[in-house]
Amino acid sequence: MENLGYLFAIYSIVWAVIFGYVFYLYRKQRKLRREMDSLRDSPGKQEPD
Repeated sequence: MENLGYLFAIYSIVWAVIFGYVFYLYRKQRKLRREMDSLRDSPGKQEPD
């Protein structure tokens, strides 16, 4: 019971890292999606057949 503070601290740090990583992946995916949409919507960038 005396190490309960350490356990809570480590548990909190692990969850903070997990949430931070998920947030990082979300932002990266959103940026890639915007880039894909802009490439799809930009005519004239493709070579004619």
